[in-house]
Amino acid sequence: MRYLTTRRSEKAGLPPGTLVHIGERKLDQVIVRCMAYDEMRFEEQRVDMVDGCIDLKEKPGVTWVDVCGLHDVGMIEQIGKQLNLHPLTLEDIVHTGQRPKVEDFDAYIYVVLKMFYFDEEANHITQEQVSLILGSNYVLSIQEMEKDVFDTVRDRIRKAKGRVRRSGADYLLYALLDATVDSYFSILERIGEQIEEIENEMLDHPGTEALHRVHELKREMILLRKSVWPLREVIGSLERDESELVQESTQLFLRDVYDHTIQAADTVETYRDMLSGMLDLYLSSISNRMNEVMKVLTIIATIFIPLTFIAGIYGMNFEYMPELKWPWGYLAVWVLMIVVGIVMLVYFRRKRWL
Repeated sequence: MRYLTTRRSEKAGLPPGTLVHIGERKLDQVIVRCMAYDEMRFEEQRVDMVDGCIDLKEKPGVTWVDVCGLHDVGMIEQIGKQLNLHPLTLEDIVHTGQRPKVEDFDAYIYVVLKMFYFDEEANHITQEQVSLILGSNYVLSIQEMEKDVFDTVRDRIRKAKGRVRRSGADYLLYALLDATVDSYFSILERIGEQIEEIENEMLDHPGTEALHRVHELKREMILLRKSVWPLREVIGSLERDESELVQESTQLFLRDVYDHTIQAADTVETYRDMLSGMLDLYLSSISNRMNEVMKVLTIIATIFIPLTFIAGIYGMNFEYMPELKWPWGYLAVWVLMIVVGIVMLVYFRRKRWL
């Protein structure tokens, strides 16, 4: 459950706006990637310091500065000074336990959201926090890892596909949000496949291993729900926002992302209900198996009750029992016991207890 909680004790008692990195360090050093473009021009570079990228935003067109790594508080503070970001914004950037939200500071719009990946080796999902800042002609993205889901957006910018090169920075923000929400569906598809496999296993061979996997998936669905539902509010707020930074033409595309977010949220709720039902299915399967075992044991015990009664009678040590002197007495008792057992089996079969 460590990925569902965040340590906040390091920030306790400090004044608002104090920059303290809270979270796991996921990169050895900060990586800065820059793209500057318009309909006719395109530049891309990867630098060690953010100064060169910030200078690009003074040129015509749109500049996208992508910073990978939150642990370098000094660099985050430097970025804040160059872009005139509010101290509370910088504080939220380095705090990886933020709830998805959007804040309008007039000069820029700050959006924080969660990005998910499926770890093939560990067979579970991992997450990172991504902060997006929309300015008049730039977008700043700050994330914890170099890996992300923005490669499709980069490819469209490099090859001038679609309308991204003909649009402003607000459209780039939409494209990044759309790529993030689309990545949720690939995660949900993997989880849906696992749910189907576990459901079949529950029906055929219910066991503790499948039960543990159900509990793991429930925790992952809680993690997804904590990220998807607030993101719906974030995109809805951007869609309704009257900020000059978001054009009316872009709001139409944000409405489409909002619909996708609703679909993802509905899928999360559906999977949560299915996982809760699978726990009931597991308990029912175990109960049915126990009932079958008890049924067999009860039938065996019921058949042997009259046989034990007969054996008990002739096992008594009374002197005057005429059957004990009969030459065929032993065989007669065996025949009687076998007949009683067969009659009871036939009776149980007719009652469909077998």
